[in-house]
Amino acid sequence: TLKSYWIRKGSAFSTAVVRQETELTPEMIATGSWRQLPFKPYNFSALGLPLACGHLHPLLKVRSQLRQIFLEMG
Repeated sequence: TLKSYWIRKGSAFSTAVVRQETELTPEMIATGSWRQLPFKPYNFSALGLPLACGHLHPLLKVRSQLRQIFLEMG
C-alpha cells in the first residue's frame, strides 16, 4: 500500500506566530483596541486542575517512616 499526501498553504497560513489575548483589560476597553485583537476562545468543557487537599498528620508521617525502617531491617 502506497499512501501520499499533498500539503498546501491554507487561507490562514502565516509564518509569524500571533499571540492571542486571554484577558480583556480596562485599558483595552478605554482605548477600543480590543476590536482589532484576536482573543483565545474559551473551552467550557475543560476540566480544572485537581484540588490538592488532604495531608497526613505529622505524627502519622513519622509512624509510617518508622514502620518502613523496621520493615527494611526485618
